[in-house]
Amino acid sequence: MAEVIRMPKMSDTMTEGVIAAWNVKVGDVVKSGDILAEVETDKATMDMESYYDGTVLYIGVEKGQAVPIDAVIAVIGKPGEDYQSLLGGSAAPAKTEAAAPAEEAPASAPAVDTSNIKAAVIQMPLLSDTMTEGVIHKWLKQVGDTVKSGDLLAEVETDKATMEIEAYEDGTLLYVGVKEGEAAPVNSVIAVIGEKGADYETLLKAYAGGQPAAEKKEAAAAPEAAPKAEAAPAKAEEPAAASTGGRILASPLAKSIAKEKGIDIAKVKGTGEGGRIIKSDVDNYVPSAGPAAQGGTVIAPSIVGQESFEEIPLTQMRKAIARSLAESQSTAVAFSVNMEINMDNAIKARAVMNEASPVKISFNDMVLKACGVALKKHPAVNSSWRGDHIRKNNHIHIGMAVAVEAGLVVPVIRFADALPLSALAATTKELGGKAKSGKLQPADWEGNTFTVSNLGMFGVDSFNSIINNPKNESCILSVGGIKETVAVKNGQFYATNIMKVTLTCDHRVVDGALGAAFLVTLKELLEEPYKLLV
Repeated sequence: MAEVIRMPKMSDTMTEGVIAAWNVKVGDVVKSGDILAEVETDKATMDMESYYDGTVLYIGVEKGQAVPIDAVIAVIGKPGEDYQSLLGGSAAPAKTEAAAPAEEAPASAPAVDTSNIKAAVIQMPLLSDTMTEGVIHKWLKQVGDTVKSGDLLAEVETDKATMEIEAYEDGTLLYVGVKEGEAAPVNSVIAVIGEKGADYETLLKAYAGGQPAAEKKEAAAAPEAAPKAEAAPAKAEEPAAASTGGRILASPLAKSIAKEKGIDIAKVKGTGEGGRIIKSDVDNYVPSAGPAAQGGTVIAPSIVGQESFEEIPLTQMRKAIARSLAESQSTAVAFSVNMEINMDNAIKARAVMNEASPVKISFNDMVLKACGVALKKHPAVNSSWRGDHIRKNNHIHIGMAVAVEAGLVVPVIRFADALPLSALAATTKELGGKAKSGKLQPADWEGNTFTVSNLGMFGVDSFNSIINNPKNESCILSVGGIKETVAVKNGQFYATNIMKVTLTCDHRVVDGALGAAFLVTLKELLEEPYKLLV
């Protein structure tokens, strides 16, 4: 009897797997223990072996395609054995053997036969645990280009960073379904690679349920012209030489520079062809002097302005921030605890440590280290709400909020309590640099159990943060700047340095007394910093 092969669960957090490579094809004879495929999970790429002897009758998932756990991906049985009844509609859309539709559903459309099409679809991959869609930042290959497995196809903007997609197929780029700047859902078809002349439109029909989109029909009608049609859609919207209806003749670059400089481009004299305004005209433009005052009368200048605004599309990162923080606000029962910490000894200790440390240690590094040690003493703070139970983490992974141009990312310092200060400082600098350059990988931002957000470098005294991810953590520490102030002791005034911190807690997990106890320990560690070294 034929046996179905389903996508196995290969890690505790895995919800789907991507077929990185098939090691067999339909018609191959396999034995129990043979490697059928390589499966990319959320943790690693792993081998999937067969538990049956027989012949591969059916493969339901293309290389590079993601499928949920338990979905049917293949069938093994005896040659010629009827396996259609085993599929039960649970297989992922992919190439199948040509077969008549099942008798139970005579009204359904026959399956699209793609078995002879020498091409494969490229889907939008899942590049982070919170990603739902990706924006094609830039195509690195054009329709008609020859590509090899391992070549970079495109740059994709996710909710965390801009990452590169590589090809898993050798062939020609036959079709591009998403333009630069457009978003596509995870697992949606974005391109097709195969042999020149392959009938990729039929392949697209299989993935679109037999209803190809209009643009796919247009692309199939003139495949050789496709790269030209898609080369620069933005430029087609703004003709450079339109001159009717009083429209100003100016190059797009000239208009952009004029807008940046606040120059009314209508007042600039063009020296280009036909009087067109070019970049040098804007660069050399000098406003004419206003009318001179007569008879001692001051002539108030007329203020000419124009109301305007700009619609800024949401980046994937900004969408993710909005989703995460909105979820936090609607689920976590948050409250805050504040405390002042005397940093006089920390300032002295840092100066001494930096004389010996191979990496410059910052005050933020000292705060992160102190949090790690304090969490070890108060493990209940290193916990999270899981609906019907609380998860108390025995490991300490501290998220470090980093502001980047597109928003906010939170790279994670793993086992922060165990790292020596110099090693922790090196880690924070490496992660901060990767965050700023958009080179963070999923492993860099996953798994935080506590977060620190520091705005002290911006001159902020104190602030309240929103818990980053209530599913992973129950607290976030907000750190203000170190401020020199005047204090009183025994009736005497003296100068001292104070840093204010605020601990935001999820009351479902951490109550006020526990939050306060954590801050007391943190204060002790920073006011007596030698305790960070033992």
